[in-house]
Amino acid sequence: MKPSGKIVSRLSEQGYRLTPQRMMILSVIEGGGGHISAEEIYAQVAAKYPYVNISTVYRTLELLKRLGLVTETDLGDGRLRYHPAEKGHHHHLVCTECGVVINLDESVLARLEDVLLHRYNFSADLKHMAIFGRCANCSE
Repeated sequence: MKPSGKIVSRLSEQGYRLTPQRMMILSVIEGGGGHISAEEIYAQVAAKYPYVNISTVYRTLELLKRLGLVTETDLGDGRLRYHPAEKGHHHHLVCTECGVVINLDESVLARLEDVLLHRYNFSADLKHMAIFGRCANCSE
C-alpha cells in the first residue's frame, strides 16, 4: 500500500525527504484502519524493512503531528495512539473497568467547546480526545 498523495505532497512541499522508511511508516498509519501505537507501527515496518529503528518511527510521528497530518490520543492503555487527521475528528469514551472504547460523535462536544470559549475565554482543541469512565455494563 502506498501512502495517500495528500500526506506525501504536504511533506514534499515542506521540504521533507520521502525516505523509504517514512513512506512505510505512512503506509502503516493509513492502512491501520484505526488507532495505532508507535510500537505497532515499528513492528509492521520492521517486518518488511529490518534496518528501521524505533527512533525513526517516533521522529516521523512527531513530524506528522507537528504538521497536523496525524492526531495523537491516549486511550488509557499506557501507549499513545495515532490516527490520520484526514480521517476526521472523533472522540472516545473509554471504560476504565473493562477497557471498551465507544466512539463519541463530535457534535456532543460542540456545546462544551462553546462554553469553554465564552465562559472561560479558552479556545480548546477538541479534535480528538478520550473521556474515561465506566460503561453501562460495568455500571450495573
